Amino acid sequence: MKRIGFVVFPGFQILDLAAVTVFEMANRQAPHPRYDIRLLSEHGGAVITSAGIAVETLPFARSNFDTLIVMGDLTVAEPSPGLTGFVRKAHAKSRRTAAICTGAFVLAAAGVLDGHRATTHWLKARELQRRYPQVKVEEDRIFIADDGVWTSAGMAACIDLALALVEDDFGSELARSIARHMVVYYRRSGGQSQFSALLELDPQSDRIQSALRYARHNLRKTLSVEELAEVAHLSPRQFSRVFHVETGHSPAKAVENLRLEAAKTLIETSDHSIETIARETGFGDPERMRRAFVRKYALPPQAIKRAAQLAEAELEAA
Repeated sequence: MKRIGFVVFPGFQILDLAAVTVFEMANRQAPHPRYDIRLLSEHGGAVITSAGIAVETLPFARSNFDTLIVMGDLTVAEPSPGLTGFVRKAHAKSRRTAAICTGAFVLAAAGVLDGHRATTHWLKARELQRRYPQVKVEEDRIFIADDGVWTSAGMAACIDLALALVEDDFGSELARSIARHMVVYYRRSGGQSQFSALLELDPQSDRIQSALRYARHNLRKTLSVEELAEVAHLSPRQFSRVFHVETGHSPAKAVENLRLEAAKTLIETSDHSIETIARETGFGDPERMRRAFVRKYALPPQAIKRAAQLAEAELEAA
């Protein structure tokens, strides 16, 4: 049985506890538990989360852990000497050390991230790089595994990290089964962007939001201004004007960004050919998609696919 130690501290982000469920599901899908899950804090007892809810913990001890996972917080509070000291010593004895979200700051303060590639919540990535220049911060990654040190983006990315850890231990079939039970995607690749095209557009009115949702679910269609305007119950001229005011983009540019996001995800996470992905995401032909990729990412789809395959190979070797 593999012992997993989740390290918490006052004010840690309560959503990070969702990662515990992944290991719980791994235990439930086996005749005997695969993981011994422990919630740890410096002094033990009740620890107050960011939501004001208390959770019970065990005090730091000399027990060895297969995997140590440090949770994050919303304020990036300065970690106590007791916390960083424990993490430093436990890391030396653990097979893997991981951090969720801003837990990366705790690992960095303990010296665990020195010389390693790492990520964190996109809002805090540049602060992590500024505070700890010896860390190789990659701010637009869902998670990174680098020589036994794992870090993830913020919030729900804790589930992606936990699924990847389970896959590392017991293979992709179990991780996929857990994802199905938890009703989440299996799993976003580590190299996938933290950002969403719809979040970046951030329209205010229901009409423009409805048009964008329609576009995202019908990428194979032409998605002309006239078609989207009809969904929004506006004239094409009104639609184009309101759309630009609310999003800062033309409808055509926004649709291209949605196509690019969908195509990049498929390239990074599926075995589909470039031709199939171009067709399924509405680009029509690979050359049109290639030009759009070069404009957006300064790389053609084939280069992104090779990078995703290399990252996957590094994950399997970690």
